[in-house]
Amino acid sequence: MKIEESNIVETNDYRVIIYPASRPLETKEAKVITEKLFDFLAVWAAHGKSLSSSFKIEKNQFIIICVDEEKEAASGCSIDALGKVMKEIDEKYQLGLFDRMKASFIENGEVKTLKLIDFKNKIRSGELSKEIEVFDFSKNTYLDFLSHFLLPFEKSWAASIK
Repeated sequence: MKIEESNIVETNDYRVIIYPASRPLETKEAKVITEKLFDFLAVWAAHGKSLSSSFKIEKNQFIIICVDEEKEAASGCSIDALGKVMKEIDEKYQLGLFDRMKASFIENGEVKTLKLIDFKNKIRSGELSKEIEVFDFSKNTYLDFLSHFLLPFEKSWAASIK
């Protein structure tokens, strides 16, 4: 069972799984991915019990899956099933959804993604301004996602780069 957009309550702390693409989605890709995820989430279950879930594509580059675990917890098998669907999407469109060795940030109003080593080198050399905002893919609750997914450089994980 899907969480309909109108039923997402900002105070509910849903479990969040973030799949960051290495590039923006093309319109056709986003449409097909949206259809595939709607179909999958409509029947997504844990131990035969429907999972109340939803998703959104944030900034046209990040696929955010939400699960209301107060109703039913996602199990290892259900997470594996989601992973399988996401791997199919990743392989079809070459999005790098499982590559965690990258950094995404906003510079001059535009989402950019670099390999983590290149990001670190550009920060160290001053080639990349510390006036950027940085995305944090490690968020695992909806409230944390809402308040800490995109942070100013100095308040983000990237501030520790020396």
